[in-house]
Amino acid sequence: MLTNTFFALSLFPYLGFLYFMTRNPNTPRLALIGFYGTLVFVAVTIPAGLYAQKVYGTTLANVDGLHGGAEFFLTFANILIALGFRRALKES
Repeated sequence: MLTNTFFALSLFPYLGFLYFMTRNPNTPRLALIGFYGTLVFVAVTIPAGLYAQKVYGTTLANVDGLHGGAEFFLTFANILIALGFRRALKES
């Protein structure tokens, strides 16, 4: 229960981070898209975790297909962030 509360509360500092990164003209656009993609990961993970609990009676980490599908969004977001900053470094 406490873990869920911390997870939910951690969204607010991240939204603040996104707010400031969005307004910073030096933030690479591709990296910013990746940072927003992390929100897609969260949006996918929550229902997938609930589904795993209801249908399989276990956590998301124990259902490979669902877990891998959810983790794909995090991996894709991280790739976009890395490529965005890589491009910015090459252009500077």
